[in-house]
Amino acid sequence: MVLALLEWWTEPWSELFMRRAFIVGGVAGLVCGVVGTFVVLRGMAFIGDAVAHSVFPGVAAAYVLGANLALGGAVAGIATAVTVSVMSQNRRLKEDTVIGVCFAAAFAAGIVLVSTQSNYTGDLASFLFGQILGISDADVWTVVVVGTLVVVALLAIRKELVAVALDRETARAVGLSPFRLDLALYLLVTLAIVISLQAVGNILVLALLVTPAASARMLTDRLSSMMVLAAAIGAGGSIVGLTLSFHHDLASGGLIVLVLTAVFLCCWVFGPRHGLVGLARSRRSTSPPQDPPPSDPPPSGASTNRSATTDGPMRGVHHAPSPVAAPAAD
Repeated sequence: MVLALLEWWTEPWSELFMRRAFIVGGVAGLVCGVVGTFVVLRGMAFIGDAVAHSVFPGVAAAYVLGANLALGGAVAGIATAVTVSVMSQNRRLKEDTVIGVCFAAAFAAGIVLVSTQSNYTGDLASFLFGQILGISDADVWTVVVVGTLVVVALLAIRKELVAVALDRETARAVGLSPFRLDLALYLLVTLAIVISLQAVGNILVLALLVTPAASARMLTDRLSSMMVLAAAIGAGGSIVGLTLSFHHDLASGGLIVLVLTAVFLCCWVFGPRHGLVGLARSRRSTSPPQDPPPSDPPPSGASTNRSATTDGPMRGVHHAPSPVAAPAAD
């Protein structure tokens, strides 16, 4: 049984295309987990969806012009990120409103560009649904190098990003620029999405960005722990999904997302502090004590004055109440 299970796990590694897929999927999951931590903490999952959709017209334009598809997608995503960052500085418009306008317009432009071509189902379709099993050595090196740069850059400005996420006005008062930090985060999100397109495709890339971080959010309250857990869940889920795809001949991108979703559901239910089980346990431990059962009524004719004694000459003399301790300070 153990040998069969070990063979089941190791068999895909004997194929060169699977080794490439494992590297790209693992790196993409790790990078998206780290970047997605800040996306989840700031409640800006919509920007991930917007950038993912805005990449599409760049890919379509590159296809029409015969240029590199990944480069075209990166240019379009960066342009959209910059536009959102600039337009959201107007306080009359909320960030999610600007994002909705930009990503809808970008996706519409992509549809128009695609409609000018009679046949585009080859390379262009791979960016919509992912084609991680057909990548080259050059693609592997590109993903590894860009992913490393994204993680290093994010770790270098993580404290500033947290300060802006907590209070933008206070961050501005201490000399930070919320506009520049927003722009930097948008650019990092764009690069993380672009390197993940070949793993899960344009349609499912938002799940790779948000789901691992959301799972880690259910397990810890510390930022550093959340980043590590999100990276591990993203990379591990990608590898498990690819292994299942190899053995069952199913779509790799869809299986990766389904594995990550299953992990999230487990964290949502069994999270030690914030899952359903943990919250139920906390409610039981903090529930108020039940009232004591009522005592038997005193016999008829007995005195009900509990503050008086019944001893000889002291009858009717009230005792001073016992001192009560003051509540302890928090």
